[in-house]
Amino acid sequence: MPDTVLSEIRRLGQMSVGELHGRYVEVFGEPARSRNRDYLRKRIAWRIQELAEGGLPERVKARALALARDADLRVVPPRAPRGVPVPPKLPAIASEPRDPRTPSAGATFRREFRGATHEVTVLEDGFEYKGRRYKSLSAVAREITGTRWNGWAFFGIAPREKG
Repeated sequence: MPDTVLSEIRRLGQMSVGELHGRYVEVFGEPARSRNRDYLRKRIAWRIQELAEGGLPERVKARALALARDADLRVVPPRAPRGVPVPPKLPAIASEPRDPRTPSAGATFRREFRGATHEVTVLEDGFEYKGRRYKSLSAVAREITGTRWNGWAFFGIAPREKG
């Protein structure tokens, strides 16, 4: 690696995030979306080396594209920036099969705990306790006790049959 490239890369370690942003625009031609100092430093160093010594061979680029085509899609969407309202979640297209221990919607579970009676209503897509919706019976049990519980065990429901 030429000394000029090496000295340029060493200088990146002394730059502030603002200076790195300016340098990023110089080498990439567009503003950076990150404020992470190490990420910016590494990306700029890579680009400086690429410009000085040439990039990846076409064969390697083609292989990378082929691998990317075969990769799974992102399953977790990126978080919205602060201050931007998050759109409501869409209903699931294919729902998971309902647990056979769960009674039909409208049924209730009752449990005495620490001198109080707690009542949970079964919904089509979860459970309701004190006007709030929960995805699982375990979440309701955690709300009641303050500790992690298997919801089925807490409410005294028979264990799931194996097989």
